[in-house]
Amino acid sequence: MFYLSKILSAITQPMFWLGVWWFAALLIISKWRGTALRMLWFGWLVLFLLGFEAFPNMLLRPLENRYSAPQPKDIVSHAGFIVLGGATGHPSSFLEHGQVPLGSAAERMTVPVGWMRSHNHFELVFSGGEGRMMATGTTEASLASAFYKEQGLDMQRVRLEDGSRNTRENAQSVATLLGDSCQKKWLLVTSASHMPRSMEEFNAVGCHVTPYPVDFQTSSNTAWTEYALVSSLMRWQVALHEWLGLTVYALTR
Repeated sequence: MFYLSKILSAITQPMFWLGVWWFAALLIISKWRGTALRMLWFGWLVLFLLGFEAFPNMLLRPLENRYSAPQPKDIVSHAGFIVLGGATGHPSSFLEHGQVPLGSAAERMTVPVGWMRSHNHFELVFSGGEGRMMATGTTEASLASAFYKEQGLDMQRVRLEDGSRNTRENAQSVATLLGDSCQKKWLLVTSASHMPRSMEEFNAVGCHVTPYPVDFQTSSNTAWTEYALVSSLMRWQVALHEWLGLTVYALTR
């Protein structure tokens, strides 16, 4: 499943398919020049259209809106937080500069910190090993440990799971780590678009989790004037990865 998820990460990138399309055009250009030129121009048109953020947001919005964040009065009745990895950058930056790099999903790491400081009964379980094909020797859990120490959290209330490499392994490993405590009420913290897949996996292993989505990328609507090619391509990848992941996980459960 891990290697399949890595393959999905590649094929859900729009630029991967545009690259295949343009490569095919170049292969036939010497024999069918007119067809190849039309293919090349069509590829450029698709690339231009991919920059409108309204398109990928249409796919992201139903994922992000499936679960809403709990109210503060409901949060305090839980045992603590289960935080899924995916918010830290490449560990080489940390190893060289000693600063934990946070990515676009930084809220996964930061949101629980305030609650941990203001409510002494909360525990925090962080789940994240190495989700890269080429291992670096530094897990997300080790970066999380450094980050939470920097934030001044009481590490006696923090548990780290460093063996999981994808969402399914997150759920299975946390269930093993918590044992019977998995039946307590826990707040599951991950990106809003990733929450539907995460909830299904944690429910499948029998953990009692309440969704606490963070890192929202969309609002109720997106103006057609919002155009940013790089960020839009990233949104396309996230949306396609999550929808395809939901399908594959459902078929392999």
